[in-house]
Amino acid sequence: MAATQTGAMPLSDEDYRRHLRRAVVASTIGTTIEWYDFFLYSIVTGLVFAKLYFPQSDPLVGTLQAFLIYAVGFLARPVGAAIFGHYGDRIGRKATLIITLLLMGFATFAVAFVPTYASIGIWGAILLTVLRFIQGVGVGGEWGGSVLMSMEWARTNAHRGFVASWPQFGVPAGLFIANLAVLAMSELSGSAFLTWGWRVPFFLSIVLVAIGLYIRLNILETPIFAKLLAEHRIEKAPMLEVLRRQPKDILLSAFARMAEQAPFYIYTAFVFTYGVTTLGVTRDLLLTAVLAASVLEFFTIPFFGHVSDLIGRRRMYMIGAATVGIFGFVYFAMIDTRSSMWIFVAIVLSLVPHSMMYGPQAALIAESFTGRLRYSGASLGYQLASVIAGGPAPLIATALFAYYHSGYAIAGYVLLCAVLSLFAAWRLGDYTNKDISREYDEAHPLADNGHARPAH
Repeated sequence: MAATQTGAMPLSDEDYRRHLRRAVVASTIGTTIEWYDFFLYSIVTGLVFAKLYFPQSDPLVGTLQAFLIYAVGFLARPVGAAIFGHYGDRIGRKATLIITLLLMGFATFAVAFVPTYASIGIWGAILLTVLRFIQGVGVGGEWGGSVLMSMEWARTNAHRGFVASWPQFGVPAGLFIANLAVLAMSELSGSAFLTWGWRVPFFLSIVLVAIGLYIRLNILETPIFAKLLAEHRIEKAPMLEVLRRQPKDILLSAFARMAEQAPFYIYTAFVFTYGVTTLGVTRDLLLTAVLAASVLEFFTIPFFGHVSDLIGRRRMYMIGAATVGIFGFVYFAMIDTRSSMWIFVAIVLSLVPHSMMYGPQAALIAESFTGRLRYSGASLGYQLASVIAGGPAPLIATALFAYYHSGYAIAGYVLLCAVLSLFAAWRLGDYTNKDISREYDEAHPLADNGHARPAH
């Protein structure tokens, strides 16, 4: 019999494997749906929103205004992390994940019905901003729960990086579906795409939410949280407690993501504006290239998660950060050729360095926090990066290009992000293959970097 309990009775090995598979599938599919919603907004921002909601502005200024609304979703993500991190550590991973899915789904579905500037003036942009904020709150609470739902069901320490990488798989899967939906609608003739075609993928998101809700209602709570509940070791204010105990790990987690977050949104969101307006390539070429890049990540994310189990989480992550810093210059050298072939190759390859970091990232961050504070600590550290990296990245890229008229200026920004991530990752503890089921003692044991860590 498996030693871990769900709160009432031990599970057999066969039942344990079944619930592990179910938890991984539920986390991955649910995360795919939520990221479909989030990326759909990202793609349409560069293609549509500047024209429909800021038609009075210069095209470059309109793009900046549209990306400001886009950035609001990232500002909201730490808010979601704080709210749902609290409840994830108080009432459980499962219930919290159901709420985040519904919140995100409602906001995305509602975007399909927002009138344009021609109909209600600036109120259209205001409504988009509100819905984008709600989206951000939902996705801010989603990641921590999805990762923990998988990772805390892992049977052995030796496979935790691989298991935790599967919710990360939801990012390229959501990106793929979102790009596919927009690509299908972009085939509409004339002005149909700009008039109504872009709204259809937002409208259809409600179907995906219904599927995700059904799946998440049929999973069990994680053994680690069930054990905490049975032992009455639930914190009254987990967010405040993790801020008191592990503030350095929260900040290090955020800065460790700089090289993963900023380039990703440059390569998957800003590239649409840069490609169409500066390079003069077609929207369909860019969409197809991002589709191919996301398919490649289906394989590379779990692969690098697995490699992190073999060579160490932190080592794999730092190799990825260094690769990101170098690749930025290669990327802009290729796309600035204006050759369709090289642009396609550059976009497809751009997400491989991202995978080198994103695969081991879930376990690297989540393992750094004790079980009863893990949802709060991991979520807050992870989502703070959206404020300092993900959200501002397209804005910074647009501003750098407007000033320097060179993609290499953007590559320099990517390199700076990589240096910050390398330092932060080096300072994070490495818990590869170590037991993370134990809780803090009053005397806080120290990891190899001097930070408090779970007792062994």
